[in-house]
Amino acid sequence: MARKFLYGMAILVMLVVAAALAYRYFGVEILRASLVPSASFADVSGKGPDYADPKLWIARPDHSGNPALWTPSGYRPAAAPRAAVFFIHPTSYLSRARWNAPLDDAEANARAELFLRGQASVFNASGAIWAPRYRQATFGAFLTSKADAQKALDLAYRDVDSAFTQFLKEAGDRPIILAGHSQGALHLERLLHQRIAGTPLGKRIVAAYVIGWPISRTADLPALGLPECTAPNQSGCILSWQSFGEPADPSLIFDAFDDANGFTGAPRRGTPMVCTNPVNGMAGGAAAASANLGTLMPSADLSTATIIAGRVPATCIGRGILSLGPPPEMGQYVLPGNNYHVFDYSLFWANVRADAARRLAVFGK
Repeated sequence: MARKFLYGMAILVMLVVAAALAYRYFGVEILRASLVPSASFADVSGKGPDYADPKLWIARPDHSGNPALWTPSGYRPAAAPRAAVFFIHPTSYLSRARWNAPLDDAEANARAELFLRGQASVFNASGAIWAPRYRQATFGAFLTSKADAQKALDLAYRDVDSAFTQFLKEAGDRPIILAGHSQGALHLERLLHQRIAGTPLGKRIVAAYVIGWPISRTADLPALGLPECTAPNQSGCILSWQSFGEPADPSLIFDAFDDANGFTGAPRRGTPMVCTNPVNGMAGGAAAASANLGTLMPSADLSTATIIAGRVPATCIGRGILSLGPPPEMGQYVLPGNNYHVFDYSLFWANVRADAARRLAVFGK
């Protein structure tokens, strides 16, 4: 399984490199031309997926070959995990043929499984993991201000919301960990606002890992129902970070972020963002590389995946960007602006794993 995982990661990062090179030499417009659908959005929501069907889940506790149970050498999933984890995967659909991915798109589903191995796997020592297939918005929806893009995101969220309802039925009364990345984190923010805030369900949340998507401390956080995590032994709170090497150029994030109002209705422009330091679990601040318990790294021949400790430091800077200092040696697989978005979880894989276990240990006490 490790070999298949790493070959798949190699293919994935090649796509990232292609996108980065296209941006560097031709700018955003070439990406828009190649990735934004030209057809108008067609609402195909209908009745929507029935998430009582196990086939609509990439990961469930009863799935054989569950990709979320993958671990590098030296780590194992819990035999009887205490919590239930709802994980929303990032964008894995790159086609411009449609605004939303078909649920049976083999290529998008294969990429989503790879994301679960590298990301959702950090939680398998703490919880049983559910991760739905959903009609995600295509990658190009994040490169345009067309109204069709928001419609595509709304459709994707309706699937996530429906899957969450089924998850609650199956998870029983266990403590809940919520997690996502990129588009998945965007939907998780909305889920916190619409399904968690102001409800008894908030008392069951161990932590919400809203990773790779910005949260305004003033325009978003007050409407999400949980506070920001400010200490490593705190539960019932939200974590968020976005990773950049130096010199960091987060303008692509800030440009879109600052043009919108937050979940409170207040403008986001110029507001500080939540920045959790994943190395020490604190809000803001700095942590030395020596405190990094392990970055998920492939071997030179891509035959194994190992955890290498002490490789990457982390410091929250500016409005809330997580700085890695000089760009770490992760290959050339970064986005423009020294954006390590693809590696938000893997840079701190062992620390995030320990973080979830620590917050679960104090939950309810």
